[in-house]
Amino acid sequence: MTTATPTVPAGTQATGQTTRVARVRKRLNSRTATLVSIVIALLWTIPTFGLFVSSFRPEDQIKTTGWWNFFSDPQFTLENYREVLFSTSSSSGQLASYFINSLAITIPSVLFPLAFASLAAYALAWINFKGRDWLYIAIFAMQIVPLQMALVPLLKFFSTGVTVAGIQVLPAWDLVDEQKFAQVWFAHTCFALPFAVFLLHNFISQLPGDLMEAARVDGATHPKIFRTIVLPLITPALAAFGIFQFLWVWNDLLVALIFAGGGNETAPLTVRLAEMAGTRGNEWQRLTAGAFVSIVVPLTVFLSLQRYFVRGLLAGSVKG
Repeated sequence: MTTATPTVPAGTQATGQTTRVARVRKRLNSRTATLVSIVIALLWTIPTFGLFVSSFRPEDQIKTTGWWNFFSDPQFTLENYREVLFSTSSSSGQLASYFINSLAITIPSVLFPLAFASLAAYALAWINFKGRDWLYIAIFAMQIVPLQMALVPLLKFFSTGVTVAGIQVLPAWDLVDEQKFAQVWFAHTCFALPFAVFLLHNFISQLPGDLMEAARVDGATHPKIFRTIVLPLITPALAAFGIFQFLWVWNDLLVALIFAGGGNETAPLTVRLAEMAGTRGNEWQRLTAGAFVSIVVPLTVFLSLQRYFVRGLLAGSVKG
């Protein structure tokens, strides 16, 4: 004896799903959710605000009282910023030159992955060739490899080149001073490409196929389609990855220290900030000012492109 399983009409399922979505949306827009969001924002912002206030306090005040005492005994000075930016002391200042080094490292380390990844993502999404899917899976799988595992092989590649069966295939780079920036650009580009290709591929693959077909009918080649159609449409994804990569490279210490060294010619801000802490980590007045000097550029980049950030991160998550 069999029992018939009742079926639920498709309209009923859609109505139920819509009801659940409306219920979740209502809860997220409630006063409780708004209050919780405000509390989280305050808890996140207060330490940063305290650091900002401390950067303008005299050294003796920073080391003896908490930042909140500024409101009961306000003492204001720009000496901390003058010291870290323009002081000739090797232990405290010269941050301006390291600021330029960080820009020289970060900007190419963002542009190179964006250029290579966008081309690769377009090819994997809209050009049919043998092994395309397996290549995409391999690129996706590379995201799980910790970058620390690649530091020694990359350093060996730069210092000794590549030798196969006793034959020198690629020579050593043998770079000095500012030339070492190229090693950092190469390393950051390699580390960023798997995630960049994955993110941009998800966005490009969901572009309307009719649009691509119409362009081909009009005689457009793949380079023209990529330049005139794809690039303008993937701006949110490019901006999202650009912000993510910029913040990562700007705040990086390990990769830049290994491949660029700690000299004045190539060391970024992060290396100098670590040195400014002092041997006992008690130079707080330097660190507070130096920290805000270091976040000016990434904060400006994020605020100017924030409208693209969420759109780009959500790109490719849903269809339709």
